[in-house]
Amino acid sequence: MTEILRVENLKKSYDGFLAVNGVSFAVKQGELKALIGPNGAGKSTCFNMLMGQLKPTAGEVFFDGARITGKRPREIWRMGVGRTFQITGTYQSMTVIENVQMALISHHRRLYSVLPRAWKLYREEAFEFLKTVSMQDQADRPCSILAYGDLKRLELAIALTHRPRLLLMDEPTAGMAPTARVELMQLVADIVSEQGVSVLFTEHDMDVVFAHAHHIMVLNRGELIADGSAAEVRANPQVQEVYLGGGTLFKEASHA
Repeated sequence: MTEILRVENLKKSYDGFLAVNGVSFAVKQGELKALIGPNGAGKSTCFNMLMGQLKPTAGEVFFDGARITGKRPREIWRMGVGRTFQITGTYQSMTVIENVQMALISHHRRLYSVLPRAWKLYREEAFEFLKTVSMQDQADRPCSILAYGDLKRLELAIALTHRPRLLLMDEPTAGMAPTARVELMQLVADIVSEQGVSVLFTEHDMDVVFAHAHHIMVLNRGELIADGSAAEVRANPQVQEVYLGGGTLFKEASHA
């Protein structure tokens, strides 16, 4: 598989403190890759540099062979990189399908010219994206009454509207019930498999990570200490020390 994202020696310093220190990795096309680590390990800082919200102190980021270091988030988004956030950002006063329609209007650059008749635009296309996340039956429900897990599904549909080749998902299952977490990540895994989208995600739920990620990276104190398969990461003594003080990391089960 070809590389869709390459990160080389990425660093971010705050008054001499290295929040991210020399991180290098790659994400391949069609890969579902997890970035895990304790609180404060540097995961969100790393994500924010990949998407342009933060400027790196040093290092380079390449998307599909093109250097994107220093580009603005909107430019990176236009190139084919999407993102979801820990806290959902839907329009609560709109219906489910209207939220997706607004994302499509933005993607097609028609935001300022068609607002009086926006409710008519791209409705069929929006409905297809809702089908992708199994929310077609809730198309006309107001977002204000949705369960939190459904808001997360809607956010995923919105992120897919510009057909990204790479999707960055920051804590996609945060705040969700255990069953809903598994369902959402299985949905993401299906999208990766069926559409060839690459996904890089951060996550605290280790059952979710080990059940679905093709490969796993571990950050600790801003440094990448492991990058490999679930079995390799589980057996890594340094990772075990970080998480459980030297104990065995996660039970051997169907998550391998």
